[in-house]
Amino acid sequence: MKEKIDPRHISRILALQHLFEINFRQNNLKVEQDTTFSEENLCDVNEIEKYDRKLYDRIIESVKKSISEIDIIIHKFAPERPVSEISQVDLQILRMAIAEGFINDFTPQKVAIDEAIELAKEFGGQASSKFINGVLGTLLHETETKNDKK
Repeated sequence: MKEKIDPRHISRILALQHLFEINFRQNNLKVEQDTTFSEENLCDVNEIEKYDRKLYDRIIESVKKSISEIDIIIHKFAPERPVSEISQVDLQILRMAIAEGFINDFTPQKVAIDEAIELAKEFGGQASSKFINGVLGTLLHETETKNDKK
């Protein structure tokens, strides 16, 4: 029996795949245009029947709109790893969590962090979840410290 997964988590998986593809396409000019995946194609590939379309759209648009600001934040909280040297999966997960929980605030920060860690465990490398937890945990701590001073 297939385990039931939260439609919001599925939306984040689809958003991660879509953002990864966008970034890959921008960095690899030899990729054929007709290989683009729509969310419907991603649903078929992943055998997904139900997801939160609104959340998916918000994540994609938030990352696209705020990517420069997000990358500055990543650089600030992961200075030892330039954005260009972070694995593409980890980078997209960080971008999603920061857009969702810290810039556009449509998801509670701790939920955005927990979801990012889960995505890192599912799709990242061995150290991905620790790296993402470290970056986002430090960002959360600084955000909470700033809010306490207000």
